[in-house]
Amino acid sequence: MTTKKFKLICDNISSISPFIRFVGVIGERGELLAYSRRQELTPLLDDKNTKYQFSHIAMNSDLEAFFDKNLGEVEFVWEERKKVQTISFAIKKAIVWVSIDKKVIRSEMLRIIDSCLPIVKKHS
Repeated sequence: MTTKKFKLICDNISSISPFIRFVGVIGERGELLAYSRRQELTPLLDDKNTKYQFSHIAMNSDLEAFFDKNLGEVEFVWEERKKVQTISFAIKKAIVWVSIDKKVIRSEMLRIIDSCLPIVKKHS
């Protein structure tokens, strides 16, 4: 898949909700292939920690794939942290990682997830 398509995925997902902070497509080695960031925000992670986070996501995806045969493929992962919520989706060997404001209520998170799934499935 091309960088242009990855950028389109990022733009489509970031337009779903004003609460989305960041959307990135991460390659299988943890490299950032494309992204979209809400302009007025200061990132929560510096460059070094961002690279570590993306490497961590790539490694976890590889580990999760080990259980796909028995449990089925992961459709998405939703993580709640003290400062932010994240969701991630697999597109072939890439991961779409989305960070969302912490203050978002669960019904809005579910709406965001439900809106992301058709975009991701279209490219999977």
